[in-house]
Order: sequence, then C-alpha cells, then structure tokens
Amino acid sequence: MRITEENFIEQMKKRNEKALEYVIDNYAWILKTVLKKHLFNLENLYEECMNDCLLAIWNNIQYYNPEKSSFKNWVAGIAKYKSIDYMRKYLRDLDNKNIDDIILASEDNPIKEVLSNEISIETKKMLHSLSEEDREIFKKLYFEEKNMDEISKETGLSKSILYNRLSRGKKKMRENISMEGEYENERI
Repeated sequence: MRITEENFIEQMKKRNEKALEYVIDNYAWILKTVLKKHLFNLENLYEECMNDCLLAIWNNIQYYNPEKSSFKNWVAGIAKYKSIDYMRKYLRDLDNKNIDDIILASEDNPIKEVLSNEISIETKKMLHSLSEEDREIFKKLYFEEKNMDEISKETGLSKSILYNRLSRGKKKMRENISMEGEYENERI
C-alpha cells in the first residue's frame, strides 16, 4: 500500500512501519527544529532524543486527535517535552558525576546554568496557565516531592479532589503547550 498524507496516520495505527518512514521523510524537520531550539549546546543528545521522539510518536499515535491540533503541532509538542526531559536528565547526570570522571567541569557550568534557566522558564510557562491554588499543589507534588497525604493535610483538600485538580491541571497545560506549538510552527 502506498503511504500518503491522507492515510499515514491510519497506517501508523495499524503498525505499518512504512507510515513511520513517511513521518521521518516529511516531519523530521519539525523534530530537528524543536530539538535544536531546546538542546542547542547538547548536540550529542540530538540523535538519541530524535529517536525517542520517533518512538513516542509511534507508541502514542492512538492519542493524536486531529480535532485538537494539526499533526505538525502534535509532533512539535512531543519534541518539546522530550527535549525538556533530556535537559533534565543531563542536569541530573551533571549533579551525580563522580569528581574523577569530570574532565572540564568549568565548561559544563555555563551549559548547566543555561539549561536550568530554560527548564525554569518552560516550567513557569506551563504553570502560569493554572490557578494559584493549583500551582501550589503542583509545586508541592513535583518540586517539593511531597506525597499526597502531606499535601492533603497542608491544603485541607481530600486526595480525590487533589487528583482531580492535578488531572485538570495537566490537561490545561497540555492544551497550552499544543497552542504554543501552533504558534511556534507558524514562526518556523
């Protein structure tokens, strides 16, 4: 079967590998653009992150909804999330390196600082779409690494309400990232 713009998503859902090749041929430029923007000085991570993006597209194609965004925007969103994950992993690895294994730590510090700032900016953008109370819940859970029992005690909210707020907040952030992806693709 010939893979075209009209049938590649359906074929990916049917696990036709030629459809993934079509995505690589026609949409890899979006992945490369987003990865270069977010992993600017970490060229050694591009290829691995690109592969993870393609795997995420392949494994999650059933979640793509053309009514919510274009395929280009969906792909850009995946690339953005994956690149942020890679930045975080890189920073974690820097923090956990053995002192004997560090060759030129002074070169890594500016990169670490830039990446930390980039992650901080992206995190603030994502949290900005939430109410102040929901932002506090996300901060307590994901930054302060508190468990749901602690957060429930501190906020006076039941765990079921907290889970609902987290679920709605994640959905809202995804929608905002999707909208941001549309804007980013218009600039590209």
